[in-house]
Amino acid sequence: MNAKSLITVTLVGSLILGGSSLALAGPGNGKGGQAADAPASAVVDPDLTEVEISDLRYMREEEKLARDVYLTLDEQWGTQTQVFARIALSEETHTSTVDYLLDKFGVEDPVVNDTIGVFTNQELQALYNELVARGKASFIDALYVGALIEEKDMRDILAAINQTDERPIIIAYSNLLDGSKSHLRAFVWVIENQGLSYEAQLLDPEEVRLILEDESAVEE
Repeated sequence: MNAKSLITVTLVGSLILGGSSLALAGPGNGKGGQAADAPASAVVDPDLTEVEISDLRYMREEEKLARDVYLTLDEQWGTQTQVFARIALSEETHTSTVDYLLDKFGVEDPVVNDTIGVFTNQELQALYNELVARGKASFIDALYVGALIEEKDMRDILAAINQTDERPIIIAYSNLLDGSKSHLRAFVWVIENQGLSYEAQLLDPEEVRLILEDESAVEE
């Protein structure tokens, strides 16, 4: 438990839930077709709880959602910025990282179809559709969608870290958290280059400010 406390001390406890489907979807909520149990044929690590299994499956598709949204928005806005294409490559690594954990712990992979925009979890399916539609409205909307996804990822990753004692999972989730911080900074950098001032969309504004001002961070 000490490892988790060190990881989450600056962010846990003041995460803000929004009123859209972003607030409804999340790891460990047991909704949206997100089954916690792997099929009987799978050899699931007996040390994993149902919550840990559900979180792993959710994280796998949530990272895929980020990748898919960014690839889709890059098709429309790629001539104006490379941020979507660049971060989509990172998200591919992130979803593969969670896939490795699924294999390691014998958990069924929810990604049965890796086609862009196709999800097993129906809340994430609806969220993908919502975010893509919003991001296609304008270039600025697309950038804010990217930043929103990264804030949501951080919120959900922190929640999942707090629900596991498995060291490999904590380490992997912590790496995903660092990646989301880096991605948020990248989107905000482009937003501010458009003459706008970014304000937090899901997380506490002070937490977002600290993330954006972290000069020691290394961008992915």
